[in-house]
Amino acid sequence: MIFVTVGSQKFQFNRLLIEMDKLIEKNKINEEVLGQIGYSTYKPKNYKVIQFLNSEEFEKNLRKADIVITHGGTGTIIKALKLRKRIVAIARLKDFREHVDNHQIQLINEFYDIGLIEKVDDVSLLANVIEKARYKDVKEYASNTNNIISQIEKYLDREF
Repeated sequence: MIFVTVGSQKFQFNRLLIEMDKLIEKNKINEEVLGQIGYSTYKPKNYKVIQFLNSEEFEKNLRKADIVITHGGTGTIIKALKLRKRIVAIARLKDFREHVDNHQIQLINEFYDIGLIEKVDDVSLLANVIEKARYKDVKEYASNTNNIISQIEKYLDREF
């Protein structure tokens, strides 16, 4: 199953949902797809969608998924990484009125650069990136939180 999630911010992400619909229509995706579409105004015709999921339903579908296609939301990416899912991420962009700025590009690039996810820079390449993700070895995610806390504590313990 492919789980598409666009988060819960008050912005649409029609660009991604439309491309998924096209790929299913063209038989480039043949498995079950579930989309959590949030505030998007486009309603997909070729796959099941739910506007919002509670945390239990979200977790259930994340666990069930073979591939997670997501916006550049830190929480979603980290949850999927902890479950060792294959992740395809596409940034919400200001130019398409999908967000207030383009910070998701930077976030996605960081995860991509360390080999944890696949990224989509151009929605027309989504099918190719999904195919690449299918065969990707999934790396174990190690949180950097303890290292960050340690660095802050060292800084605070310094004598000024």
